Amino acid sequence: MRKQLISLALLALMPLAAQAQNEDDSGFNWNAAATSEYMFRGISQTDDHPAIQAGAGYSWSNGFYVGAWASNVDFGDDTDAEVDTFIGWNGDLSDNVNLDVQLNRYNYVGEPDGVDYAYNELIGKLSFAENYSATLGYTNDFLATETDSFYLAVGGSWDVGNDINLTAGLGYTTVDEDLSSEDGYLDYSIGVNRDFGPVNIGLGYIGTDKSGENLFGKDNAEDKFVLTFSIGG
Repeated sequence: MRKQLISLALLALMPLAAQAQNEDDSGFNWNAAATSEYMFRGISQTDDHPAIQAGAGYSWSNGFYVGAWASNVDFGDDTDAEVDTFIGWNGDLSDNVNLDVQLNRYNYVGEPDGVDYAYNELIGKLSFAENYSATLGYTNDFLATETDSFYLAVGGSWDVGNDINLTAGLGYTTVDEDLSSEDGYLDYSIGVNRDFGPVNIGLGYIGTDKSGENLFGKDNAEDKFVLTFSIGG
């Protein structure tokens, strides 16, 4: 029974970490997207339905920034939306290395009575050699269960010609042994995207390993193609 309850909580608490800010882009910034399905770390947040997403922030020339990001969600209960609020710092450590450190608060709108899904995560992202990145996330309140969890990921983005970018990522989330028989799960993604005027169109293939399916259910963790239209400024 406890594993069933944890699995339901896992479905509801895998939102998207906010995008890192560029220290050279001081001032107001915004983004908006329409996607065929909201996926976070390999797990569906909208139960096979589309999502509309938007974010806004302000950054300073010293590298500090604040902002918020929101999306509709479908967890099978009354929860309607996720609203992330974040603060962070972005700066170049050398000509080829950039560091972004962010504290993100995951908030939810319309939660059922007596339910509090909100939790915090500290996220560090190191970008290097122009095309590559490594991310480490930590929370001491994983899925609002007061347990520790780490997220480790590597990714890359490459220009393959004709203004087409190829992206790929691999991540691993640790799960406390008190919550599940699984130690954690692996997520992966590969995609292509291209700018068409102010709009970027991307197609991604996203999924998890068997441990992900055991934790979240096959329908939420199975491999899926996701189409996304985004714009920003």
